Amino acid sequence: MKLLIINPGSTSTKISVYEDEQMLCEDSIFHDAPELLKYPHVNDQVPFRKQVILDFMKQNGYSLHDMDVIVGRGGSAMPVKSGIIEINDLLYNDTKEAKGGSEHPAKLGVMLAYELSREGHQRAFTMDPTNVDELCDEARLTGIKGLYRNAQAHVLNQKAVARKHCELHDMDYEKCDLIVCHIDGGITVHAHHNGRMIDGNVGSGGDGAYTPTRIGSVPVLKLLDYIDEHGTQEVRTMCSRSGGFVSFFCTSNFKTVYDLVQQGDPKAVLVYNSMIYNICKEIGAMAAVLKGKVDGILLTGGLVIYDDLCDQIRERCGWISEIFVYPGELEQEALAKETLKALQGKRSIHTYDGVPPFAGFDFIEE
Repeated sequence: MKLLIINPGSTSTKISVYEDEQMLCEDSIFHDAPELLKYPHVNDQVPFRKQVILDFMKQNGYSLHDMDVIVGRGGSAMPVKSGIIEINDLLYNDTKEAKGGSEHPAKLGVMLAYELSREGHQRAFTMDPTNVDELCDEARLTGIKGLYRNAQAHVLNQKAVARKHCELHDMDYEKCDLIVCHIDGGITVHAHHNGRMIDGNVGSGGDGAYTPTRIGSVPVLKLLDYIDEHGTQEVRTMCSRSGGFVSFFCTSNFKTVYDLVQQGDPKAVLVYNSMIYNICKEIGAMAAVLKGKVDGILLTGGLVIYDDLCDQIRERCGWISEIFVYPGELEQEALAKETLKALQGKRSIHTYDGVPPFAGFDFIEE
């Protein structure tokens, strides 16, 4: 069985072709922020990214009709439970309309998988999208009645890395406490307690450390002043596409900024070190969530190939727990292998119904 795996991110489109559990070909096509900002809305990127996928397949000697199944990374629909979901019309439409409230580029995985599957007559799936909701009750409330924190993270890679780590160290993911940090174009840091992501920053919602493309946490009154001057739409775009390094350097290319750091450029050094400083603050917060009982801090994502970045995190957070580094991502492998297991009857396939796991607290809403 051949599976086409589609994984759009804030700065790249990752594409793989698997035959059963064997990866036949794979590529990660980088898109600099100015290229993607040509498209006013995330949805407008669909034709561009679709052509990237078709070109990839053609270059590797495949056509759409050679594929048996299409799997896309997901997000932006209503919150869901963790697992494998078959993409139906409702999931596609809710994703397209961002019914879950977040315009994350991962949503394009569902949209592309759905549209390509209609053209090629295949089944389409997603797994552990960015809007998996496993938050503990204490993590949900804000200081505004009826306004709750939402769950939004690199769920797919965080859970895949956590499970891999537990396999390597003879641990049970559903019986341990981990802090997992996905550090790339987007950055999310989450507390995993007994197999559930109970708390963490909403990376694409203006929360946590700023990143190559995102603004991170900003004091609310400061942000309101900025909105008064620049408008709401600009800030919405900066939350996931044009903040962070793009705001400082007009590029989301981490290598470009890192080269400046290596040259001693004072602006680049401060921006870079401050990003890492804020990642460490998030790790400290998640250690408190886990009551200081942390079985490991796992660093993953494209940026942890940089030793000095990991060293700075060790210096500030190594006292909490041992730190383990898993460069890159396990997303493509997880999407392929876990979907294959589901098709073989070894995993459940969920049906998306648009009903979120959490709908508020009645005793607060009254």
